[in-house]
Amino acid sequence: MNASGAPSSESLERDASQINARHGKIDASEIAVGVIIGRTSEFFDFFVYAIASVVVFPQLIFPYAGPLGGTLLSFAVFALAFIARPIGSSLFIAIDRKFGRGTKLTIALMLLGLSTVCFGFLPSYQSAGYWSAVMLMVLRVAQGIALGGTWDGMPSLLAVSAPENKKGWYAMVPQLGAPLGLIVASALFAYFISKLTPQDFFAWGWRYPFFVAFAINVVALFARLRIVVSPTFQSAFHGSELKPSPIGQTLKEESPRILIGTFAPLATFAMVHMVTVYPLSWVFLYTEDSVARFLVLQLIAAAIGVASVVASGVLADRFGRRKLLGATSVGIGIFAVAALPLLDGGPMGEMAYLVIGYILLGLAFGQASGVIASSFKPRNRYTASALTSDLAWLFGAGFAPLAALWISAQFGLWAGGAYLLSGTIVTLLVLRWNRSLAARSSLS
Repeated sequence: MNASGAPSSESLERDASQINARHGKIDASEIAVGVIIGRTSEFFDFFVYAIASVVVFPQLIFPYAGPLGGTLLSFAVFALAFIARPIGSSLFIAIDRKFGRGTKLTIALMLLGLSTVCFGFLPSYQSAGYWSAVMLMVLRVAQGIALGGTWDGMPSLLAVSAPENKKGWYAMVPQLGAPLGLIVASALFAYFISKLTPQDFFAWGWRYPFFVAFAINVVALFARLRIVVSPTFQSAFHGSELKPSPIGQTLKEESPRILIGTFAPLATFAMVHMVTVYPLSWVFLYTEDSVARFLVLQLIAAAIGVASVVASGVLADRFGRRKLLGATSVGIGIFAVAALPLLDGGPMGEMAYLVIGYILLGLAFGQASGVIASSFKPRNRYTASALTSDLAWLFGAGFAPLAALWISAQFGLWAGGAYLLSGTIVTLLVLRWNRSLAARSSLS
């Protein structure tokens, strides 16, 4: 216990170690469960904010800008976390090197939980004026810094623990957290929007999902600490497989691979927001459809996305990750050209858009961690994977809702498709450029 009476990271690690001692060595399946719990908690926080950035913050924080202007301002704040995330990674890698992985994770997840729950206490513009927007931005930056610190190396540990013929299968495990987190977040918002009056929802109902996030983060923290103190993890850590390397050294030795890892999954990371936040904003602003009903449709499509992520593991082990990424990128390109008008096609069109989108996203996103972690030297793998993940999210997803909504509002849905298509073209060009390197990496 620390001076305040709260459990310290040392006591949490000690408790986790005692559980390990009682239950024996942690195998790959238990590592997978810890990874899923951790990633689901992160993506739950992520999507709770994303949904609120469409249905709450434009009216609560930016009412003076109008529906479209308020949503664009909200999406601009949304991007701040992606800008702050590499800063958080650099900060927490230094903490990791000096104080250890357990301390790093405890601080990062507590900061993530606290910053997320504090969104639930935000005052409105009517009560706090422009200070409400300032508080929103500060909390969003804090959330991004914390997300940078939540990289724990567990995907790399899974790769170490996985059988040789199951690399694709285990690579998809961390990615399950995205659709699972979206399912929980969408269900909560759909319930409160449908059950409460608009007055009650904007007074208190929208705040509840942010409070839930803190409890989920506490559970995720303990689950991940149990893995961090496991003999398998410690052995990998001391063998440099998961040891954080200095930022300068990593950039000097891995810059070309980091660049490739950043832009190879660009279409995939852009697609994340093109089937989640972007369609929600379009339906909310430009149709008469119920937001709660659309969230239910999104929930159903995300469940299909879970199956698609699982299928990516089977297909990657059979055909290779690079081939799967290339094929799904072409599919995303076709989707960008043909599917965007479905959002103006009523409930059936919206459902078709979401189902097709989540199938493609699941197949592509399911192997995104394999792309990001490819080709790095063992001594740099932990730090290089963290930085590449941050940069891939920044360039692929950080500004996607803002850019896609703005150009769609100006020129129509086809322009949003053109934005997604540009990401597909970049991905295919990078894959072509990286062909010789990818042949030696885990993608092939």
